[in-house]
Amino acid sequence: MKTHSRLSLKTLLKRFTNVFALLMTLHVLGAPVPITEDINNTIELKSYSFNAKKRSAFVISGVSEQIERGLTIIHFNTSLKYEYKTFDTYSSTEACEQAIDVIESLIEKKAFFTILAHDSAANTLLNSSKELKGSGLPLLTGIKGRQAYIMHNFNGDIFESIDDVEVTLTLSIPQNISDSNIFFPKVRYEFEPNNNRYIAHAGGEINGVKSTNSKDALDLNYKNGFRLFELDIIETADKKLVAAHDWKMWARFTDYSGALPPTLAEFKKHKIYGDYHTLDMDGINTWFQNHPDAILVTDKVNDPIAFAEAFVDKTRLIMELFSQMAIEEAAAHGIQTMISQDPLLQIKGDKIDYLAINNIKYVAVSRRIISGKTKLMLRLKEQGIKVYVYNVNFDPGKDEKYVYDNELGLVYGMYADKWVFDEFEASKSSR
Repeated sequence: MKTHSRLSLKTLLKRFTNVFALLMTLHVLGAPVPITEDINNTIELKSYSFNAKKRSAFVISGVSEQIERGLTIIHFNTSLKYEYKTFDTYSSTEACEQAIDVIESLIEKKAFFTILAHDSAANTLLNSSKELKGSGLPLLTGIKGRQAYIMHNFNGDIFESIDDVEVTLTLSIPQNISDSNIFFPKVRYEFEPNNNRYIAHAGGEINGVKSTNSKDALDLNYKNGFRLFELDIIETADKKLVAAHDWKMWARFTDYSGALPPTLAEFKKHKIYGDYHTLDMDGINTWFQNHPDAILVTDKVNDPIAFAEAFVDKTRLIMELFSQMAIEEAAAHGIQTMISQDPLLQIKGDKIDYLAINNIKYVAVSRRIISGKTKLMLRLKEQGIKVYVYNVNFDPGKDEKYVYDNELGLVYGMYADKWVFDEFEASKSSR
């Protein structure tokens, strides 16, 4: 059952008849976004809980935007311009505090805005916020895990709707909005271009194909400009190390129909899409031996000593590791470590002290979390620890250019599928 606050949905839909979709993203887009002028400007809000297994969204002037987990707040400067930001209130106390402050300020300044939840937005800070409760948001402060939620104040009153699965609304955007306040100013972080900011994800893309972990991908992307190369390292049935994202993907790439995992001999028989050469440990070592300025960044493997001993040059190896035990083992043996997101966030006490004690210079996190971990990202940067973000190209519009324009500088670098940075840097230097 849906729950509504103030005006009923039936009454609301009688007042507003046109269609417009508003789909929120995980990060600030900065300066107000212009909307194509249309006397019938509308917004369609689609909020889906975790249980719906759908991506929440909004559409404006036919342009659809998808949003990430948490609360997305959309503020209208005029009926034709808006700004927005997503706060991962579910997992980040910092993001939740920021969202509460913004909502209070929006209400205080009598701004026109809407709130859209995706996946799960519940947080004890929201539930206990006296400020929000006093602002007339009883459903937001009572939101539970895995609930859909929409709020707006387009008619001058606060309207809320909540449901265990989904809430959707179609609204006309008020035509009398005139608001010069900017609640989500675009923050730009300065950085010096450097090709070591970019790691070729799974060897990099080749002919539009991602995650091949192939020799051909290494060859092409080395030629294009990459010098750091991530390879996914997994084991064959006879415990030999090879480069492949996972066995199901490898089988799909090679049309292999036998038992998984295959033996090393069987692995070596098959090419990816009939064209691209797979890499076993001998092939990995030969390639890096022939490219002495290339650095290997490993994924999947969590046995630092065994892999470092098998690799051709430990000084050109950075191992992403996934447990504190593996990290401390690597530190004791002088193996360069990139701590992965989960063990980083699980560190008890001061994270920077832990990284310093274990001589960790690299961090890998999803770009989806960094907007809710700004303070941590800045502390890591101040200490000279290089944070690389993955999940590039996983969400609509969040490609290499988006990360380059919006997130580099806050983080050091990214796992990228394509080398496109020469043109970005040329454009940046001409500004």
